[in-house]
Formats: sequence, structure tokens, C-alpha cells
Amino acid sequence: MKKILFVFTSAAFFAACGGGDKKESAENKTEPAKTETAAPDKSQDPDYQKGLAIVAEPKNLCLTCHKIDEKLVGPAYRDVANKYELNDENVNKLAEKVVKGGSGVWGEVAMPANTVISPEDAKAAVRYVLMLRNK
Repeated sequence: MKKILFVFTSAAFFAACGGGDKKESAENKTEPAKTETAAPDKSQDPDYQKGLAIVAEPKNLCLTCHKIDEKLVGPAYRDVANKYELNDENVNKLAEKVVKGGSGVWGEVAMPANTVISPEDAKAAVRYVLMLRNK
């Protein structure tokens, strides 16, 4: 009986003493530095935020035909971003298609002209879309 009592007492003692150290060390532990360079958080970029706001604006109708990661009526934004590099030439070309409409690049369904969006807003929206590129 003394042996059983000793075992339970010892187990309780070790459990009481050992449990706090684990929790404390986990709380004080900092993550080790990553050796891989993580992609920068684009969501804090002002161009990203402005373009997102324009795309999300219901009057602009962008989300009627497009989604970020899946094809709807038009191509997924990420597919567009992966096809076109973010540079001034592509921004201007794609913004013109947003405003005037276009067809033939992504299939038979034409993109209608979008007369409610200004050319500058179209450029901001295109910059946002192209920032969704996977690398």
C-alpha cells in the first residue's frame, strides 16, 4: 500500500512541477527566423487597396463576371494576373479593355464595355488584379 501511495504522490508531484514549465516556455518562445523569403503582404499596398475598392464597388459590375480564383463568366483574376506581368504597358492595355470591352483572349464570351468606370479607376483595378499573380 505504501508503494502505491508513493507512486501516486510522485506522479502528482512531477505533474505539478513539470506542467508549468512547458506552458511558460511555449509562451516565451519566439519563432525562429525563416530561411525562405516570404512574399510581401500586398494587402497593405495602397495600389492594392484602391484597386480592391474599385473592383468591389457594385456600380462597376466587376464581380458580376469575375472572381479571384475561379472562372465565372470571365476569367479568374488570378488567371489574368498569371498571364500578364504587372507593368505600365499591360496596365494600360488591360484598362482600355475594361473601359471599351474586348473579346477573343479568354474564349468566345466578349467582355462588354464598362462605361461607368473611369480610365484611371480601370488602371487601378487592373493593377490590383495583376498584383494577385502567383510566383
